[in-house]
Amino acid sequence: MDHKNTHRPARGQKPRTAPHFDANEGRRAPARDPLPTGPFADMGIDHRINANVAALGLTTPTPIQTEAIPAVVKGRDVLGLAQTGTGKTAAFGLPMLTRLINFGKKPDPRTCRALILAPTRELATQIATNLDAYAEGTPIRSFRVVGGASINVQTERLSRGVDVLIATPGRLMDLIERRAISLEATTYLVLDEADQMLDIGFIHTLRKIARMLPKDRQTLLFSATMPKLMEELADTYLTDPVRVAVNPPGQAAKQIEQGVHFVTQGDKATLLAEYLSKHPGELAMVFGRTKHGSEKLAKLLEKWGFAVAAIHGNKSQGQRERALDAFRKGQTQVLVATDVAARGLDIPEVAHVYNYDLPNVPENYVHRIGRTARAGRDGRAVALCAPAEVGELRAIEKAMKAVIPVIGGEVPVGPIPSARPQGGRGQGMGKPMGAGANKRPARRPSRQPKSRQA
Repeated sequence: MDHKNTHRPARGQKPRTAPHFDANEGRRAPARDPLPTGPFADMGIDHRINANVAALGLTTPTPIQTEAIPAVVKGRDVLGLAQTGTGKTAAFGLPMLTRLINFGKKPDPRTCRALILAPTRELATQIATNLDAYAEGTPIRSFRVVGGASINVQTERLSRGVDVLIATPGRLMDLIERRAISLEATTYLVLDEADQMLDIGFIHTLRKIARMLPKDRQTLLFSATMPKLMEELADTYLTDPVRVAVNPPGQAAKQIEQGVHFVTQGDKATLLAEYLSKHPGELAMVFGRTKHGSEKLAKLLEKWGFAVAAIHGNKSQGQRERALDAFRKGQTQVLVATDVAARGLDIPEVAHVYNYDLPNVPENYVHRIGRTARAGRDGRAVALCAPAEVGELRAIEKAMKAVIPVIGGEVPVGPIPSARPQGGRGQGMGKPMGAGANKRPARRPSRQPKSRQA
């Protein structure tokens, strides 16, 4: 968690309290009086940045901030191993802004001084929002470029140059190929959630980007896990890095109350609706494995009377932002999503996470349930496990080195199905229970759950 002010509005939304300016629009707010005291000032953070941090309620550094910020202020490369939600954005953002604030002149056209790469649009937006807050009233200008938005608008904005560019790798390469941006003057680089960038196939793009950057630069790489390919990426990007590790990888926050409910695939939707009905007015996230299955589930829940929004890869950027905005405001209480929302969403009011489909990448389970129990709050995570998903459940427990308590249903007996290969197609709602062709089709939910009937 990077700061307590969690109600910063999305683009086009009126602010609730302090003025907010979208990362794509720039900012001309009055500067606060410098604040030369406090734990962040003691670590070398600029007094103007420190004043903004204090106004946001960020008074006690998290472990990753305590370990990473002094090294970054000194100009060292950093390899950080930490779960999402541990305060990484402030860990790299505050010292980055401190190092950029005294340049004394605007960046050259079509250049950026600092580049932050994120795997998803949602995470890029979250980073941009936080950086806007940290840099309020300073000369530093940031800009976010992601797919699904007008590339012509992005090209025009980059023509004036930016201090900090937050980008997804695919859209950045599109802009580079159009010669809308050059990385020749980029002396500060951040790779956030680097393991997810590898998971979704950006390794070749990252290698191309590395060759375009100056060798004389400072690089920070943050990852929740450290697979072999990540070691290769670290060797490519980093020079004599300081290694920072907090929160052992694969372990969930202690404030999250976890449970697994065994259920047939065809009864999952009805069971989910019963769980949601027990907590009216509380925000809940529901994770599915596929875009089609998540959309279908959202429409079914809406038919049953729930206020639902959905985000997944088939939604446009505008649709995704509107869905998240409505969810943050409480206009919808249920957000159905694929793993595009498993990282980068910081909405402390989320009280419940439901894994409608278990992920076939065990580490994604921890990222999913990490959407709750934020900002010091408690949260609850329930996994709905069909017989064909027991293999995934056991793989998740092995990765976490913990057993998830059974809170409902009967534990399947007999041989445990193997977990699906990573990257394979998952089952959607109403699909057969297992991957085998001889399984009986799952029963579709044919009626509204009793707790929702009039």
